Amino acid sequence: MMASVVRMQVQVTEGQAEALRELAAQRRVSISEVVRGGVDIVLESRLEASGDERRRRALAVAGRFRGGGGTVSEEHDRYLAEGRLDWQR
Repeated sequence: MMASVVRMQVQVTEGQAEALRELAAQRRVSISEVVRGGVDIVLESRLEASGDERRRRALAVAGRFRGGGGTVSEEHDRYLAEGRLDWQR
């Protein structure tokens, strides 16, 4: 069930209008549905953590997990190089 909608008037460029028409036709939905989806994406991206918040979260978990006792921290460049060589074969 779709939430109630509010009628709005939005002005777009000719190019944007054409792109919206094409996308709506490809998806077999209305232009309004395409626009609502785009609005949702923009609004969700605003809710994502800011750079400061991501750094705070990363620092909060740093050092909280134990490694397997290997040498990854000392040998990571070599491991990456070896992995790249294996990938290229």
